[in-house]
Amino acid sequence: MGTPEFARVALASLCESKHEVLAVVTGRDQRTGRGRKLRPTVCRLEAERRGLPVLMPDSLRDEELYESLEALQADVFVVCAFRILPRCLFSLPAHGSVNIHASLLPRYRGAAPINWALVNGEKETGLTAFFLREAVDAGDAIVQQTVAIDENDTYDTLSARLSELAGPFLLKTLDMIESGNFTPQPQDESQASRAPKIGPVDAMIDFGFPARNVRNFVRGMATKPGAYTFFRGKKLKVHACAARDASSSPEARPGTILTVDRHLVVQCDRSAVELLRIVPEGGKEMDGLAFVNGYRPRPGEILGEIPHGVKE
Repeated sequence: MGTPEFARVALASLCESKHEVLAVVTGRDQRTGRGRKLRPTVCRLEAERRGLPVLMPDSLRDEELYESLEALQADVFVVCAFRILPRCLFSLPAHGSVNIHASLLPRYRGAAPINWALVNGEKETGLTAFFLREAVDAGDAIVQQTVAIDENDTYDTLSARLSELAGPFLLKTLDMIESGNFTPQPQDESQASRAPKIGPVDAMIDFGFPARNVRNFVRGMATKPGAYTFFRGKKLKVHACAARDASSSPEARPGTILTVDRHLVVQCDRSAVELLRIVPEGGKEMDGLAFVNGYRPRPGEILGEIPHGVKE
């Protein structure tokens, strides 16, 4: 059960293993891109390429879905970047339902663990396999794998790396379940933290934080959903920036453009960042110099002022 690329890679590994995949459950086709065309999920495409039955329920409490899954008589359900299963479904398999989560649980429970680990400046993250229960991401752990976070990692690079590791990690998990040679470990609730889904407002840059925090925030949002600010009333996405503490001005308001001489430097809290990769509203990604040459920002202009009529 899965929808995005993270789940597709795990599905491909599973299909090429000794285990038998009975069916794939994924999301409905979504309208994406400028043409708003209906496009199938990558998991659906992978399943159809391999001749696997595909289920795309509107509701996980649908009686027809329950009957279809019950009829499979599966040994185990594998859940990877999917929706929250009700008990009536995750309790169906003989050996339970396993979730592959992209964090070292109980830290970063929720829909966006990779993003928030980067935003918070973590030095490591990882993968956790656990048995589903009704509380979200709180089931007993089967196995974990620690992964170092590089200083230059972004959501895109770290997500891709964890995705590649998720396949072998899933097979290791299933082998452990099949052998029975493991003891599920309850999660330490005192160490639990949240990684909630990121909405549009959550991705807006606050230049009132120190430069290192702003940089981590941009890393965690790049390029999905993409950290953003506002420039002259239009949205400006920032895909990469670097701390430039020596360039800051103690008197300047956070968000103030300080220099535009080949470098676009913006005031933060007692520090500054240089915007390195930028996507103007309706435009393509460009570096800071190209933005300076094309849009002619002026020292003293302020980024982040929300235009009239835009809801926070």
